[in-house]
Amino acid sequence: MRRGMLWGWGAGLLGASVVLGALIVFGFSEPPVFDAWWNEFVSAHRGDLMVQFAMVLNAIGGGWIAILGVPLLVIAALLLARRWRAAVFAAICFVASAGAVQVLKHLFGRARPDDMIVVSDFGSFPSGHTANAATIAVVVWVLFPRVWTAIAGAVWVLAMALSRTFLSVHWATDTIGGALVGSAVVLLLAAGMLPWVRGIRSSEEPRGG
Repeated sequence: MRRGMLWGWGAGLLGASVVLGALIVFGFSEPPVFDAWWNEFVSAHRGDLMVQFAMVLNAIGGGWIAILGVPLLVIAALLLARRWRAAVFAAICFVASAGAVQVLKHLFGRARPDDMIVVSDFGSFPSGHTANAATIAVVVWVLFPRVWTAIAGAVWVLAMALSRTFLSVHWATDTIGGALVGSAVVLLLAAGMLPWVRGIRSSEEPRGG
């Protein structure tokens, strides 16, 4: 993907996440119909397997595993592959994504569903777990742009998003916002850093890149 497209998609996705959060928090006195319907549907059909699946992803996608474990594993793998610039890029993406999520959480301060079954931190929008999953998925795709990495990343993000609603810890639109933010941060950073990551001098970039 050319740099112009990365800038455009990154800015567009980030803007969409902000607009979505503003519409939900300031445009509705109650949760949007879709959010309320999905939360009620999940609550009525939630089974043990759904909860177990969601609890596993809750542990993987949050706490020290998500903050340190997974990022360090990705960074270590890149360093072992002798791709130190890619490791630096990944590290910056993880930190920037987490920071963007916290900024938006405090900006919107959306209340979580009343029936959530796990303890979580302040702010429902956007979903930090989903944003982290999207960050990992898009980092891997940017560094290894293959069909299979795109498919695997999409499945991972969808699974994390569903798991958050299975636990009623997030509204469905929170997970959409998280996916938008996590993806946007990586694409914007890629637009600025990808030539350096690949060791390409500015004079060697293709025209229109």
